[in-house]
Amino acid sequence: MRIVHVVVSEAYAGVESHVARLARDQAAAGHSVVVVGGDVGRVGTTAGPDVRVLPGGSLAQARRGANANAGSADVVHAHMTAAEVVCCSLPAVLRGHVALVTTRHFARRRGESLLGRLARPLIARTVDAQIAISHFTADHVDGPATVVRSGVDDAPDGAPAREGVAETVRLPGAAGVVLMAQRLEPEKRTGDGVLAFAASGLADRGWRLLVAGDGAEREAVAELVASLGLRRSVDLLGHRSDVDQLLRQASLFLAPTPGEGLGLSVLEAMAHGVPVVADGSGGHRETLGADAPGLYATGDPQAAAEALRRLADSPDAARWYGQQLQVRQRELFSVARQVADTDAVYRAVLR
Repeated sequence: MRIVHVVVSEAYAGVESHVARLARDQAAAGHSVVVVGGDVGRVGTTAGPDVRVLPGGSLAQARRGANANAGSADVVHAHMTAAEVVCCSLPAVLRGHVALVTTRHFARRRGESLLGRLARPLIARTVDAQIAISHFTADHVDGPATVVRSGVDDAPDGAPAREGVAETVRLPGAAGVVLMAQRLEPEKRTGDGVLAFAASGLADRGWRLLVAGDGAEREAVAELVASLGLRRSVDLLGHRSDVDQLLRQASLFLAPTPGEGLGLSVLEAMAHGVPVVADGSGGHRETLGADAPGLYATGDPQAAAEALRRLADSPDAARWYGQQLQVRQRELFSVARQVADTDAVYRAVLR
């Protein structure tokens, strides 16, 4: 099958990583794959040598790249509204010569932006099939969607995990590391994570909070850290390309975003067997399981603090929890499973 993925972006965040990994494993399965958009170098590194990666940082640039490849494709696969707009304008799509599939990465209806409001009727008429990255996302988008859960790679060393937990994970003890890995944007609620760490009392026991990521709220988060007297215990690391290495150092992973569509960073922590404490709403209930001991009352930093403290005080319970999360990731959230389920959507449309 010949597949063209389109994302209007010059970045490499959750969506671009999703596209790159999916394209890599689709190529490994024998498909011919082109990706238009994202940070070309980083997408190319993840996707590998068998995937062509073209720039698509603007609507015009993405349209040029997509149009140059759509005529020979079987499926054009759009990611996010701007890419849907681009793909709906392609002659090959408009003439019905190529199927158009879109993945809904966020649990909301189109129309929050002016572009989305203007393009919504055209997109609804033109798209052949929608994929949602979780049941939570599918329940909150406009139109029917097939759920295809995002997948991540197993722990990168590839070695069998000791009793289900990666050997390199540092389990909670007298002092450990709590990791947050996310964009520092308002909707991610990084400040809630800092408040939870402060309220947990773990800093007084020598624990550290590492925050990997950057964004508009970096200064506000730094000010919050200072106001709480946590400068010696919290490290704002900025953007990092070595999150796998940070996960190998982590004792616990903290995900404070409410209403997350799925949460790739949570899946990556699960792959490493790191116990996860997460806001108990949205896609976190699907990734961790609705009865996971790391879920806390949504939007409540004090409840998050209690969950952190409970796992830090119970190394055996934390070890068991990490084991269960790693098993769950391998069973439900592998890239191989994502490729197979995505292929089923393509083939249904092509039939």
